[in-house]
Amino acid sequence: MKSLNLARNVLTSLHIGSLLFGLYGLVILPRSPEFLANMPPEGMAIMEFGMAHGGAVYIVFGALAVGLWGAQILGMRQLLMFLVPSFLLSLASELLGTSTGFPFGAYSYTELLGPKVLGLVPFVIPLSWFYMGLVSYMLARAIFGEARGVLGVVGPLLLGAWFLTAWDLVLDPAMAVADPKFWVWLETGPFFGMPLQNFAGWFGTGLLFMAVARGLWGTNPPVPTRAQLTFPLIIYVANIFFSAVMSIGAGLYIPVLMGLVLGLLPVVWAWWCGATNPEPQLTGGRAG
Repeated sequence: MKSLNLARNVLTSLHIGSLLFGLYGLVILPRSPEFLANMPPEGMAIMEFGMAHGGAVYIVFGALAVGLWGAQILGMRQLLMFLVPSFLLSLASELLGTSTGFPFGAYSYTELLGPKVLGLVPFVIPLSWFYMGLVSYMLARAIFGEARGVLGVVGPLLLGAWFLTAWDLVLDPAMAVADPKFWVWLETGPFFGMPLQNFAGWFGTGLLFMAVARGLWGTNPPVPTRAQLTFPLIIYVANIFFSAVMSIGAGLYIPVLMGLVLGLLPVVWAWWCGATNPEPQLTGGRAG
């Protein structure tokens, strides 16, 4: 167990370190042209590598860290029941979106996130749906505690999909408006140039794969303890922080405020709602 915790902590540190490196290269360094001009060749090589591959690397580290946490908390079988539908359904949704404009609106990915499936969707994109989807669902699960019946099943799904969508309120403007761009909108809309349909697509895609995973599990996972929720809270906060700084760097403040009010604060509340029982209620490999 100690070795697994160490591996998860290392992966989490690499994930957060990659996010901070990205902020330095995308937000801070462009504001220091003299420093950039005097950077030695070795430094330039590191920066060029980071700009070319950093976007994919931070997603891979995040997915590995959350995957390891999920295996520890839920068990490998239940983790795979979430990982497979989240990866496949989000990939299908993204392929449909980049091909037809449904369900997100018309957009296309640039080359900054690495090789693409069918030349349309970067391979790492479904991994980002997986790791942010799992932390969003598990945080939402805590709020509903021991609620049973329809509320106990549907509540965490709806709130988990909302937590996931709230992250995109900050992420999408940052990645699409900031320079360089990670994806480009091919149609305009009222939310900083993008269509509101995008958020319906995010909510619907997240809700779909979470519902499929919940169906495969058969029952709700046990209520996680507050200590167990600290890791997903850190992942959620780190990704919101990255998107918020990117947005601020691009002069976009309203998305940051929306992300804080509609995403970050409710997620902190969800963490606080985690069970305080000193005996962990999630034992791994078992859905309660």
